[in-house]
Order: sequence, then C-alpha cells, then structure tokens
Amino acid sequence: MFITFEGIEGSGKSSVIVHLAEVLMNKGFGVTTTREPGGSRLGRTLRQILLDISSTDLTSEAELFLYLADRAQHIHHVIRPALEDDLVVLCDRFADSTVVYQGYGRGLDPKKLHEFNDMAVRGLWPDLTLLFDLDPEVGLKRAFTRNVAEQKTASEGRFEAESLEFHSRVREGYLTWAAINKDRYRIVDAMQPLPDVCKAAERILLEELEKRGAPPQGSG
Repeated sequence: MFITFEGIEGSGKSSVIVHLAEVLMNKGFGVTTTREPGGSRLGRTLRQILLDISSTDLTSEAELFLYLADRAQHIHHVIRPALEDDLVVLCDRFADSTVVYQGYGRGLDPKKLHEFNDMAVRGLWPDLTLLFDLDPEVGLKRAFTRNVAEQKTASEGRFEAESLEFHSRVREGYLTWAAINKDRYRIVDAMQPLPDVCKAAERILLEELEKRGAPPQGSG
C-alpha cells in the first residue's frame, strides 16, 4: 500500500510518519519511509537546491521541473521497488504537493501539472493520502521554531520564507484538491496537540488497511 502525507509547513507530517511506521512494524508490516524532495540519490542533491533559502532566483517553471525530476527518480529507484517487495510505503509529500504549491500557490495550471505528474510517476498514484490541515500562521510558527532548533533556517527554509498569503493559497489549494480527489484523501485536524494528531492518523490508516484487506507480512 502506498500512502502519502500532505500539508502546509509545520503540519506535523514528518513526526506522524515516524509514529505510524513504528505502529505498522509492531503489527508485523514491512515498511519503507521516504520523502520528497530527497528520497533518491539525485533527490538529495535537488533537495539542497529546492529548499535552500538562497535559491530565490528559481523561476516557477524551473522549480516545477526540478520537482518532477526528483519524483521520476524517486518512483523508479525507491517507491516502485518497495511496493513490488510488498512493503507499505509512507511518503512525506508526493505529486499533490506540486499541484498545490506550484499550481494554487505559484499560479501554474493545476490540470497541466497533474498531467506532468502522471508522466513522472508513470501512473503510480497513492492508495491513500492524509492531509494535515491547520491555520497557516500556526504552521509557519511551528516550522520556523523547528528550523531554528535543527539549525536549518538557511538550508531548508525557502518555503517558510514565503508570505502568509502564499501559504494561505496553498492551504486552500489542498482543501480544493482533496475535494476533487476525495476517494483517496482523508483530512486530519493538525491544530490538535501532536499526540492527538498521531492517534487520529493511526486510526484512519488502520481502518483503511482493514478495508483493503492488507495483512501483515508472513500472516498467510
């Protein structure tokens, strides 16, 4: 099963993924966790460019194609092989981030972005997407505090430096895109304390696994 985690900056996705990976492994599932950008060897190089606060000269189109290059490599070298090995893949951001950030955020055509993404992923879309929704102002404060604590304000702070208006457009874009893709989207209230967010995400994930009849490895 291929599960992606989406949301604005500071929504707690990365922490939830760590929690859910542990829950699934304790239940006997084989799990791979990964992220975009940066899930492949090429992606780690592209991540340095895309998230560095000094990359202010990137055009929206250049930014788009760097993300698509990252995604094409990621699918080929990480995600598809893991799924072929019957692992549950938990991915921090995926193609929907491009539709929302470069589309609703930057003003590029979301429909065209979806077509570009479909080419990059060769039709491999998530089975389930969890959207962590919260007030952009709260999310930015959380993200800034995290980056300061991890000393990543410069190396990974480019999107946190965007205006509140930009992040508001991104949030609304996510909610719009979730409504369009409601069959695979589930929304989690990320304004809650992190332990409650983790519990809500865990409940959704286990329910979806049960619906799909996805047994742990070795369960027969």
